[in-house]
Amino acid sequence: MNPFYVFFLRILITVPVSVLTWLISYFFMNYGFWMSGLIGAGVGVFTYWLSGIIIVHRWMKSKGLKRKEFRFIQDNLDDARIKMSRLHRALMAIRHWPSGRQRKDFIKVTKRIYQLVQKEPRRFYQAESFFYSHLDSAVELAEKYVFLSSQPKKDWELEQSLTETRKTLQELMVHVDKDLRSVLANDIDDLHYEIDVAKHNIKKLKDEKTNDESRRLK
Repeated sequence: MNPFYVFFLRILITVPVSVLTWLISYFFMNYGFWMSGLIGAGVGVFTYWLSGIIIVHRWMKSKGLKRKEFRFIQDNLDDARIKMSRLHRALMAIRHWPSGRQRKDFIKVTKRIYQLVQKEPRRFYQAESFFYSHLDSAVELAEKYVFLSSQPKKDWELEQSLTETRKTLQELMVHVDKDLRSVLANDIDDLHYEIDVAKHNIKKLKDEKTNDESRRLK
Protein backbone atom coordinates (compact mmCIF):
# COMPACT_ATOMS: atom_id res chain seq x y z
CA MET A 1 0.00 0.00 0.00
CA ASN A 2 1.44 3.33 -1.06
CA PRO A 3 1.98 5.45 2.09
CA PHE A 4 1.96 8.71 0.09
CA TYR A 5 -1.45 7.86 -1.36
CA VAL A 6 -2.81 7.08 2.12
CA PHE A 7 -1.37 10.31 3.53
CA PHE A 8 -2.85 12.39 0.70
CA LEU A 9 -6.27 10.74 1.08
CA ARG A 10 -6.28 11.28 4.84
CA ILE A 11 -5.40 14.97 4.39
CA LEU A 12 -8.12 15.26 1.72
CA ILE A 13 -10.66 13.99 4.25
CA THR A 14 -9.29 15.75 7.34
CA VAL A 15 -8.94 19.33 6.09
CA PRO A 16 -12.58 19.85 4.98
CA VAL A 17 -13.90 18.21 8.18
CA SER A 18 -11.65 20.37 10.35
CA VAL A 19 -12.58 23.59 8.53
CA LEU A 20 -16.30 22.74 8.58
CA THR A 21 -16.12 22.03 12.32
CA TRP A 22 -14.43 25.39 12.91
CA LEU A 23 -17.10 27.23 10.89
CA ILE A 24 -19.96 25.51 12.72
CA SER A 25 -18.37 26.14 16.12
CA TYR A 26 -17.72 29.81 15.38
CA PHE A 27 -20.82 30.90 13.45
CA PHE A 28 -23.56 28.60 14.72
CA MET A 29 -22.47 27.55 18.21
CA ASN A 30 -21.09 31.00 19.15
CA TYR A 31 -17.75 29.77 20.43
CA GLY A 32 -14.89 32.23 20.29
CA PHE A 33 -12.43 32.35 17.41
CA TRP A 34 -9.63 30.53 19.22
CA MET A 35 -11.91 28.01 20.91
CA SER A 36 -13.50 27.20 17.54
CA GLY A 37 -10.03 26.75 16.08
CA LEU A 38 -9.08 24.44 18.93
CA ILE A 39 -12.23 22.36 18.45
CA GLY A 40 -11.62 22.20 14.69
CA ALA A 41 -8.02 21.10 15.23
CA GLY A 42 -9.10 18.43 17.72
CA VAL A 43 -11.73 17.06 15.37
CA GLY A 44 -9.14 17.18 12.56
CA VAL A 45 -6.65 15.10 14.55
CA PHE A 46 -9.34 12.56 15.40
CA THR A 47 -10.51 12.44 11.77
CA TYR A 48 -6.95 11.94 10.52
CA TRP A 49 -6.42 9.05 12.95
CA LEU A 50 -9.79 7.41 12.26
CA SER A 51 -9.56 7.79 8.47
CA GLY A 52 -6.18 6.04 8.51
CA ILE A 53 -7.64 3.06 10.34
CA ILE A 54 -10.65 2.86 8.01
CA ILE A 55 -8.59 3.23 4.81
CA VAL A 56 -6.09 0.55 5.82
CA HIS A 57 -8.86 -1.78 7.04
CA ARG A 58 -10.85 -1.48 3.80
CA TRP A 59 -7.71 -1.92 1.73
CA MET A 60 -6.72 -5.06 3.67
CA LYS A 61 -10.24 -6.43 3.29
CA SER A 62 -10.13 -5.85 -0.48
CA LYS A 63 -6.84 -7.80 -0.62
CA GLY A 64 -8.12 -10.62 1.61
CA LEU A 65 -5.57 -9.89 4.34
CA LYS A 66 -5.84 -10.00 8.10
CA ARG A 67 -4.15 -7.29 10.16
CA LYS A 68 -1.49 -9.66 11.55
CA GLU A 69 -0.69 -10.97 8.08
CA PHE A 70 -0.52 -7.45 6.65
CA ARG A 71 1.79 -6.33 9.46
CA PHE A 72 4.05 -9.33 8.85
CA ILE A 73 4.36 -8.60 5.13
CA GLN A 74 4.81 -4.87 5.75
CA ASP A 75 7.65 -5.53 8.20
CA ASN A 76 9.39 -7.67 5.58
CA LEU A 77 8.92 -4.94 2.97
CA ASP A 78 10.40 -2.35 5.33
CA ASP A 79 13.45 -4.56 5.88
CA ALA A 80 13.73 -5.22 2.16
CA ARG A 81 13.62 -1.50 1.34
CA ILE A 82 16.66 -0.89 3.54
CA LYS A 83 18.54 -3.86 2.07
CA MET A 84 17.68 -2.80 -1.49
CA SER A 85 19.01 0.68 -0.83
CA ARG A 86 22.31 -0.85 0.30
CA LEU A 87 22.35 -3.22 -2.67
CA HIS A 88 21.70 -0.50 -5.23
CA ARG A 89 24.42 1.74 -3.78
CA ALA A 90 26.90 -1.12 -3.84
CA LEU A 91 26.01 -2.21 -7.38
CA MET A 92 26.41 1.34 -8.68
CA ALA A 93 29.77 1.62 -6.90
CA ILE A 94 31.21 -1.45 -8.65
CA ARG A 95 33.73 -0.32 -11.26
CA HIS A 96 33.49 -3.14 -13.74
CA TRP A 97 32.23 -1.70 -17.02
CA PRO A 98 31.42 -4.97 -18.85
CA SER A 99 28.81 -5.86 -16.21
CA GLY A 100 27.31 -2.36 -16.00
CA ARG A 101 24.20 -3.17 -18.05
CA GLN A 102 23.54 -6.34 -16.06
CA ARG A 103 23.78 -4.48 -12.78
CA LYS A 104 21.31 -1.83 -13.95
CA ASP A 105 18.90 -4.57 -15.03
CA PHE A 106 19.40 -6.25 -11.66
CA ILE A 107 18.39 -3.04 -9.89
CA LYS A 108 15.28 -2.73 -12.09
CA VAL A 109 14.20 -6.31 -11.36
CA THR A 110 14.58 -5.92 -7.59
CA LYS A 111 12.58 -2.69 -7.70
CA ARG A 112 9.88 -4.36 -9.77
CA ILE A 113 9.51 -7.26 -7.32
CA TYR A 114 9.24 -4.82 -4.43
CA GLN A 115 6.65 -2.67 -6.21
CA LEU A 116 4.51 -5.66 -7.16
CA VAL A 117 4.45 -6.98 -3.59
CA GLN A 118 3.81 -3.51 -2.19
CA LYS A 119 0.79 -3.16 -4.47
CA GLU A 120 -0.46 -6.76 -4.02
CA PRO A 121 0.87 -8.02 -0.64
CA ARG A 122 -0.23 -11.61 -1.28
CA ARG A 123 2.44 -11.84 -3.97
CA PHE A 124 4.95 -11.88 -1.10
CA TYR A 125 4.46 -15.63 -0.73
CA GLN A 126 5.51 -16.11 -4.36
CA ALA A 127 8.71 -14.16 -3.74
CA GLU A 128 9.81 -15.57 -0.39
CA SER A 129 13.09 -16.84 -1.87
CA PHE A 130 13.88 -13.27 -2.93
CA PHE A 131 13.10 -11.67 0.44
CA TYR A 132 14.56 -14.42 2.63
CA SER A 133 17.60 -15.53 0.64
CA HIS A 134 18.58 -13.94 -2.66
CA LEU A 135 18.34 -10.31 -1.53
CA ASP A 136 20.49 -10.93 1.55
CA SER A 137 23.12 -12.78 -0.47
CA ALA A 138 23.23 -10.07 -3.12
CA VAL A 139 23.71 -7.33 -0.52
CA GLU A 140 26.54 -9.18 1.22
CA LEU A 141 28.35 -10.03 -2.02
CA ALA A 142 27.99 -6.58 -3.58
CA GLU A 143 29.18 -4.74 -0.47
CA LYS A 144 32.07 -7.15 0.03
CA TYR A 145 33.09 -6.72 -3.61
CA VAL A 146 33.08 -2.92 -3.31
CA PHE A 147 35.17 -3.10 -0.14
CA LEU A 148 37.78 -5.49 -1.57
CA SER A 149 38.00 -3.74 -4.94
CA SER A 150 38.75 -0.45 -3.19
CA GLN A 151 41.97 -1.81 -1.70
CA PRO A 152 45.08 -0.05 -3.09
CA LYS A 153 47.04 -3.25 -3.71
CA LYS A 154 45.50 -6.35 -5.25
CA ASP A 155 47.38 -9.63 -5.43
CA TRP A 156 46.43 -12.65 -7.54
CA GLU A 157 44.29 -14.18 -4.78
CA LEU A 158 42.28 -10.99 -4.34
CA GLU A 159 41.72 -10.66 -8.09
CA GLN A 160 40.47 -14.26 -8.19
CA SER A 161 38.11 -13.55 -5.30
CA LEU A 162 36.73 -10.51 -7.10
CA THR A 163 36.20 -12.51 -10.29
CA GLU A 164 34.44 -15.27 -8.35
CA THR A 165 32.24 -12.72 -6.61
CA ARG A 166 31.19 -11.20 -9.95
CA LYS A 167 30.29 -14.64 -11.28
CA THR A 168 28.26 -15.43 -8.18
CA LEU A 169 26.43 -12.11 -8.47
CA GLN A 170 25.60 -12.94 -12.08
CA GLU A 171 24.19 -16.28 -10.96
CA LEU A 172 22.11 -14.50 -8.34
CA MET A 173 20.75 -12.19 -11.04
CA VAL A 174 19.41 -15.26 -12.84
CA HIS A 175 17.71 -16.46 -9.66
CA VAL A 176 16.18 -13.04 -9.02
CA ASP A 177 14.83 -13.02 -12.58
CA LYS A 178 13.17 -16.34 -11.74
CA ASP A 179 11.78 -14.76 -8.57
CA LEU A 180 10.14 -12.08 -10.69
CA ARG A 181 8.66 -14.71 -12.99
CA SER A 182 7.29 -16.52 -9.94
CA VAL A 183 5.63 -13.33 -8.75
CA LEU A 184 4.09 -12.88 -12.21
CA ALA A 185 3.19 -16.56 -12.66
CA ASN A 186 -0.53 -16.12 -12.00
CA ASP A 187 -0.71 -13.10 -14.30
CA ILE A 188 0.98 -15.07 -17.08
CA ASP A 189 -1.44 -17.97 -16.57
CA ASP A 190 -4.37 -15.54 -16.67
CA LEU A 191 -3.00 -14.02 -19.87
CA HIS A 192 -2.69 -17.44 -21.51
CA TYR A 193 -6.26 -18.21 -20.49
CA GLU A 194 -7.51 -14.93 -21.97
CA ILE A 195 -5.57 -15.63 -25.17
CA ASP A 196 -7.17 -19.08 -25.43
CA VAL A 197 -10.64 -17.60 -24.86
CA ALA A 198 -10.01 -14.90 -27.46
CA LYS A 199 -8.78 -17.47 -30.00
CA HIS A 200 -11.81 -19.65 -29.32
CA ASN A 201 -14.17 -16.70 -29.85
CA ILE A 202 -12.39 -15.67 -33.05
CA LYS A 203 -12.61 -19.25 -34.38
CA LYS A 204 -16.28 -19.41 -33.44
CA LEU A 205 -17.00 -16.17 -35.32
CA LYS A 206 -15.10 -17.41 -38.37
CA ASP A 207 -17.00 -20.71 -38.33
CA GLU A 208 -20.33 -18.89 -38.05
CA LYS A 209 -19.37 -16.61 -40.93
CA THR A 210 -18.36 -19.62 -43.05
CA ASN A 211 -21.64 -21.38 -42.28
CA ASP A 212 -23.64 -18.26 -43.19
CA GLU A 213 -21.83 -17.98 -46.52
CA SER A 214 -22.46 -21.67 -47.21
CA ARG A 215 -26.20 -21.24 -46.61
CA ARG A 216 -26.35 -18.27 -48.98
CA LEU A 217 -24.67 -20.28 -51.73
CA LYS A 218 -27.29 -23.01 -51.32
